[in-house]
Amino acid sequence: MASGDSKPQEGDAASKPPSAERQSPSPSLSENWKERILLPTLVAGAGGGGYGLVSKHRTVQGFPHISAAYAANFAIVAGCYCGAREFVRVTRKSGPDDLLNSAIAGFSTGALLGRLQGGQLGAIRYSFIFAIAGTSVDFATIKLRPKLRSLKESIFGDEKNEGGGWKLPVWSPIQVLDEDALAKKEAREKQLKAQRLALIKLTKEES
Repeated sequence: MASGDSKPQEGDAASKPPSAERQSPSPSLSENWKERILLPTLVAGAGGGGYGLVSKHRTVQGFPHISAAYAANFAIVAGCYCGAREFVRVTRKSGPDDLLNSAIAGFSTGALLGRLQGGQLGAIRYSFIFAIAGTSVDFATIKLRPKLRSLKESIFGDEKNEGGGWKLPVWSPIQVLDEDALAKKEAREKQLKAQRLALIKLTKEES
């Protein structure tokens, strides 16, 4: 009887799908918050401050005031949008590159800020503007991310490479040569110098 009772238990354990045993952890709002919320907010604030310097209102209100106002507005918009995007990502339990999160976050952020700024009509207008702009920026970021990563690796080196560190890119006209490259360069210069001296000597003998 004991052996017969143990068979269903073994069958129940074997019938469990592997996915139930190893479930992927649910996304967290604090995951990469510096990269996905804080950094875009700071960049938007800096961009807003720079835009204030060339704004037509700078002569009326002054450089410091208008730059601070634009920087604050840009930072608030970017912070609200990025925070809403991460909240939607966690709620939907989706990946960080899901553009539907960007569309939902842009629509909700635009509706909220537009309502505060221009009433119901402003909420409708800004919701579509923010949804389109936010999704477009995130799409461009996803496409440019591999190129930015390769540029970072070309400048700072690969993290897996022990000899990695800050270095000039390959396309830079100024390069720091290592010992082998420096030795080859010196040998090449000596060879060219010897050829020039031989050519000068031959020219003198002919004359």
